[in-house]
Amino acid sequence: MDELSAESLLNELHAVDAERARRAADPALEARVQAVKTYQQRRFAHTYADLLAHPRYEAATRFFLHELYGPDDYRQRDAQFARVIPTLTRLFPAEVVDTVARLARLHALSERLDTRMAELLRSPDITAQGYADAWRACGEPASRRQQIELTMAVGESLDRLTRKPLLRQTLKLMRGPAQMAGLGALQAFLESGFDTFRAMRGAAEFLSTVRQREDTIAGGLFRADASTLGQLP
Repeated sequence: MDELSAESLLNELHAVDAERARRAADPALEARVQAVKTYQQRRFAHTYADLLAHPRYEAATRFFLHELYGPDDYRQRDAQFARVIPTLTRLFPAEVVDTVARLARLHALSERLDTRMAELLRSPDITAQGYADAWRACGEPASRRQQIELTMAVGESLDRLTRKPLLRQTLKLMRGPAQMAGLGALQAFLESGFDTFRAMRGAAEFLSTVRQREDTIAGGLFRADASTLGQLP
């Protein structure tokens, strides 16, 4: 990652912090943002119910469900991103830093879109129709495409990491130094992602399925396709 990219990424993380501060000052907006995140996690679980029931793909689906789609509080992890990225990390290998960078960009984009969606909702009681209407009112098809691309990039990066035989041992050895450096949440994400994707023994089919379904749902929501509305929880 070059210096310009690192600066751009830091700007994205700072924007997320500013957005959180704005939402914290408006409890009603914050409640709607959390409702959007919770609904989207429920939608993902609904869309991928078959993968959640599949022995090979269950763990990876749950990883996506909780690390990329959920209402969890990522402030600690974001703060750790901000500490790692400007120094280009002396602690983590370059390929790991690239994975972290993709996740941070995805998270920053998702936070912005979630806030925009929440601003367009009248209440935190989200229905399928209300979600679809807010999606179209929010617009930004290019940002939605980028969101899917970044989701795929995170998965592809984790899959590539599993093909490096010494990396798991390296991650294990980094556990102590990472804790001492205050990077425990980031370390936990990396270890969990590595182990989950390694156990899947190849992520191509899983990622292809996610891409196809997310593209279909996003396109259907923008077109106000009735069949897509029926796929929402």
